[in-house]
Amino acid sequence: MARERKAEFKPLLFSTTMRNPERIANFLNYVLPYEGQLLDETIIEQIAINLIINKVYCPLYINRTPRLKHTLQSDNLFTISDAKEIMANSPQNHKEAGFAKGWPSRFDTWYKLPMELGFIYYEMNKPITISTTGHMLVDALNETPKNNEKIRSVFLNALMKYQTNNPFRKNANSNAILPLLLKVISLLKSDKTENNAGLFRKELSLVICWPDNNAAALYHKIKGIRQTYGYNYSDEIIYEHCLNILGATAEQRNRFKMSYITGEVIDEFIRKMRITGIISLRGNGRFLDFNSFEINKINYILENYYHYNIYQTKYAYFQYMGEIDSNILTTKVIEKDITDDIKIRTLSRWAKEYSKEDIIKELNIACGKAESKNNVLKIIDKPTRLEFLTSIALKQHFNNLYVYPNYHIDDEGLPTFTASGGLADIECFDQDSNPLVEVTLMQAKSQAVNEIPAITRHLQEAINKYANKIVFSVFVAPSIHPDTIYMTEFSKSRYNVDIVPLTIKEFISKIKSSKKMIDLLSN
Repeated sequence: MARERKAEFKPLLFSTTMRNPERIANFLNYVLPYEGQLLDETIIEQIAINLIINKVYCPLYINRTPRLKHTLQSDNLFTISDAKEIMANSPQNHKEAGFAKGWPSRFDTWYKLPMELGFIYYEMNKPITISTTGHMLVDALNETPKNNEKIRSVFLNALMKYQTNNPFRKNANSNAILPLLLKVISLLKSDKTENNAGLFRKELSLVICWPDNNAAALYHKIKGIRQTYGYNYSDEIIYEHCLNILGATAEQRNRFKMSYITGEVIDEFIRKMRITGIISLRGNGRFLDFNSFEINKINYILENYYHYNIYQTKYAYFQYMGEIDSNILTTKVIEKDITDDIKIRTLSRWAKEYSKEDIIKELNIACGKAESKNNVLKIIDKPTRLEFLTSIALKQHFNNLYVYPNYHIDDEGLPTFTASGGLADIECFDQDSNPLVEVTLMQAKSQAVNEIPAITRHLQEAINKYANKIVFSVFVAPSIHPDTIYMTEFSKSRYNVDIVPLTIKEFISKIKSSKKMIDLLSN
């Protein structure tokens, strides 16, 4: 029997395999039919087949095979035969502890983070268990429209309990990472010499490397660095501090790369923290702070989760993580006038501080495969980011247009998730018309079915509401499916509503050459 690897001090890394909540929920969906069954290689193979058939997991072999690539880009699902061909030509050449090399180890790679977060528990030849929070996450995704508030609460519940030295990791660092982060921010905000600035982005490297739960010591460490360097220092400076905190050996110094500790790990950490809804970004992404809209939840977490029990076994820890604390399910209702004012001020600020070219570049990134380099935009999910950027572009190009996006925001006015179902993504108002703007990243045939009926309803409601104004909709996507054009023509014929479908390139071209939004209707 192999000797168990000893825990070591190392930076906290959240897996990027499961970058967003929707992906985690999608993967959980395909385990649900096997809940309670003993996990074996037959079940793993069936789960893998179903994930591939439904395009949730897409190995590189698909894009290398024209026939399969065509199916991937269509609305058709892969067949069982396709899935088996894809698996046979996609050897999973790695090995995870407790799992055979190949697809069983790939299964563990998929579900390792959801298990750490308390959504699922599995071992080979043991019953598969889905927790209360795991079921809540899947249910929230499957609601129509998806329940973003519930999704956020499920992740807050997981991350406020999450322990760096949990039994699933060989990490000697011992802390509850989110409460530690909140406590350090609280100490900095209580320090009158720090101007209520929150935590500097580079200082997050210290947080993910911190060896214990002593927030006061971390606060003093941050104070010392600020007194020596202010906020103007290189990555090398903070990297050396982190290596010293970890007591890194020569081998670890080679393994813990600077780009890892000061770059990719930090970006993923911020994404995870913002999923909770209690963290805001300030100063164009340079500082992390409390989302003041959620101060009651923040205080509750500090009072109840900064100190925590240690769980020795994986299953005991899973049971703790998988229970929902109903105290964080409550949603504080902020007056709409307050959120509207913050939202519009932030939108106006971004429209002034960034050039039209900057926003157009980011629009193309949001609709493509490239990654943004902007500290704020890169941690906002692309569907939400597209609504934000489109709103900014409209604000920049049409001087007399009032732009009102319906995405949800934090107290900084930055979007946290997309507009709720039943509302247009963006409402616009000027002297000539009250147009609606709807955006999506969908490109296949489902684009027409999922988007156009809802847009038609939004238009009908707006026409009744603004009887004396011209009302139409602009629909923007990376590409427009032929069925979408057919559906817009049907809506015009049947309901006498105007929907202008535009690719992102066409949208950019038209707002550049138009003086008013109504010009998009006639061009």
